[in-house]
Amino acid sequence: MTSAEQLLARGGVVALTGAGLSTDSGIPDYRGPGSPRRTPMTFQDFTRSEQARQRYWARSHVGWQRMAGAGPNAGHRALAALGRAGLVRSVVTQNVDELHTAAGSTDVVDLHGRLSQVVCLGCGALSPRERLHERLARLNPGWSERVDLPEADIAPDGDVRLDDTAGFVVVGCERCGGVLKPDVVFFGENVPVARVEHCYRLVEDAQVLLVAGTSLTVFSGRRFVARAVKRSVPVVVVNRGPTRAADFADVLVEGGCSPVLAGWARTLTGSTG
Repeated sequence: MTSAEQLLARGGVVALTGAGLSTDSGIPDYRGPGSPRRTPMTFQDFTRSEQARQRYWARSHVGWQRMAGAGPNAGHRALAALGRAGLVRSVVTQNVDELHTAAGSTDVVDLHGRLSQVVCLGCGALSPRERLHERLARLNPGWSERVDLPEADIAPDGDVRLDDTAGFVVVGCERCGGVLKPDVVFFGENVPVARVEHCYRLVEDAQVLLVAGTSLTVFSGRRFVARAVKRSVPVVVVNRGPTRAADFADVLVEGGCSPVLAGWARTLTGSTG
């Protein structure tokens, strides 16, 4: 066994994952090697400007069809296999695509929310994204069909690069007419405190923290690595490209999440999912 596999074999593993884990499912990341420069919409822009919301929903309406069609890859399946073997206890993911759950992982914390849900900023009602997609499709017939964008133009949050969004009709909450927002944490918005505290407890109780597919550029995920180090929890990192977890890693593997995690799962469980 490698030193990483020896640590993972202890069990009690908490996995902290990022966008690099979903790239093999056709969902690009923000900061991986070769990723185009992206400027995601901030919470402040979304809430203060009707025009910004029109631009967001016009672009997201196109991207949602491709996001909804994405499936788990070998990395997701490997973590699920490690979970079934009793080695990975929990997954804390910065992704909003729910592919860990689709792969069969059972204790998943969607740190930044789920793109498959929509929340009303007025009354707080939650509703399925698919329902909103149907409403927008009826009011904007042929919109998606007019747009032919390569997969590289999709962002991790389902947005796409699209310059002309004039004329796109946006709808409000069916209950109160309020502003609808995907139930995800935008840049400039805080992760709910209770969710953060729950993740801290998971990390503190872990035997190993496995960090996979994230540069940890933003504090939202990096704080959990800092907490692991503070509590002397060993940290195993696998990532393609630079990561701010490198200085804290007991074991650092530079490579793609799918082949590395699948190899570890094969060694430790005899299965990759």
